[in-house]
Amino acid sequence: MIQFILNNETVSTNAPPGTLLIDFIRYQSRLTGTKIGCREGDCGACTVLAGTVQNGALQYSSLTSCLTPLGNIDQQHIVTVEGLNPATGLTPVQQAMADESATQCGFCTPGFVVSMTGFCLSTKPASYEAAVAAVDGNICRCTGYKSIERSLKTVVAVMQQKPADKKLFDFLTANEIIPAYFKNMEQRLTQLASATNGSAKDLVVSTWLGGGTDLYVQQHEKMVHSDINFLLNNGSLKGIRQEGRQCIIGASATVTELMESGVFQAAVPGFNNFAKLVSSTPIRNIATLAGNFSNASPIGDLTVLFLALDAVLQLRSGDNTRQVNLRDFFLAYKKTAATKEEFIEKILFDIPARQYFINFEKVSKRRNLDIATVNTAIKIEMENDVIKSATLSAGGVAPVPFFLQNAAVLLKGKRMGESLVEEVINAARNEVRPISDARGTADYKRQLLGQLIKAHFIVLFPALDVKQLLRIA
Repeated sequence: MIQFILNNETVSTNAPPGTLLIDFIRYQSRLTGTKIGCREGDCGACTVLAGTVQNGALQYSSLTSCLTPLGNIDQQHIVTVEGLNPATGLTPVQQAMADESATQCGFCTPGFVVSMTGFCLSTKPASYEAAVAAVDGNICRCTGYKSIERSLKTVVAVMQQKPADKKLFDFLTANEIIPAYFKNMEQRLTQLASATNGSAKDLVVSTWLGGGTDLYVQQHEKMVHSDINFLLNNGSLKGIRQEGRQCIIGASATVTELMESGVFQAAVPGFNNFAKLVSSTPIRNIATLAGNFSNASPIGDLTVLFLALDAVLQLRSGDNTRQVNLRDFFLAYKKTAATKEEFIEKILFDIPARQYFINFEKVSKRRNLDIATVNTAIKIEMENDVIKSATLSAGGVAPVPFFLQNAAVLLKGKRMGESLVEEVINAARNEVRPISDARGTADYKRQLLGQLIKAHFIVLFPALDVKQLLRIA
């Protein structure tokens, strides 16, 4: 039995836990404001809010209901556009959209309203940049966005008057940004919550699911009736912490949780900028780290980054655990070293004691929020201007995410210079084995990898002669 609160109503359902939330909302609950657009998490027409109690406080995040199974929203508060409507009139968010003519055909409008209201529910400082980021997963084919941007500015002006965190819900309900029923939602969710999730070693199931952001695109009909255990909702697989010089991440950590973790941000400087290239906010809110690895895509963005971090996976099956280097985890296209009974329990990597640099680069058909043609990451440790160690990885250049061993070895013990960069680029191009596909020819990908490696060094070592680097073929 899955239980959650849908707008202001407590719901109990025996529907298969793999059932997509969008289908339950529209066809079971008859709430048709949430639209079905792409069914791939791209358009944002199906956006809803999910509320949970974390660290004693009620928090909301946006998610794409077309990729979210019911099992991942158990004991949460799900808010559709209908759940935001006041008794009469429009909310300030809806009014801003109307005043600025920010809707034409109207199909995308509910998703924008929900995402903008999610921005209002955030305890973070209200800024225009944060408001734009809140709708980065919503697409409009009609307006050209300028009218939507104007409505965002109106909402930001209202939210810049918000009080401290504890008074936020009072402010939002007083201004009818959200209905009054939100004020007792923390208490209702606390009462709904079960006593325990159990421990990871107790979990035995045939199929493990993280956020489902790729599996539900590929085979959502099959997933509905699969025997699934849901990583995203499992408390025993949460958490990001540092022990000594090691960073330890629970398998169900989402991209957003990585972005909000002070421990991870300190360990991987610049990660939040890299993450913005990975996906939209609603996808980052549900996409898990273990899911990215288990999917075994040769162009997985997080996989490529963690290859450069030389991460280790801890796999569990019942009481038994073992550790596998991420570089050894991918055996062939979509095939990993995990047995059928094993799942990823945690991810570990060492934080260098020396000065170190990390960078991630990606090219895709769209600048942001798209699948990579080629992506690559690098980590370099320095001591007295000498490279003590380096790791380099790439995606889209082999059947598996690729650890560029030969190219990285060239860097060790060397001083940085333009000729060294050229050597590394040539070694990397000789090491990879791309194929031609819809995203580009093999030769194009090989050349593109060289350009992205060049970008690593331009970003990390600004003293290098950029004009000389740009002349490298």
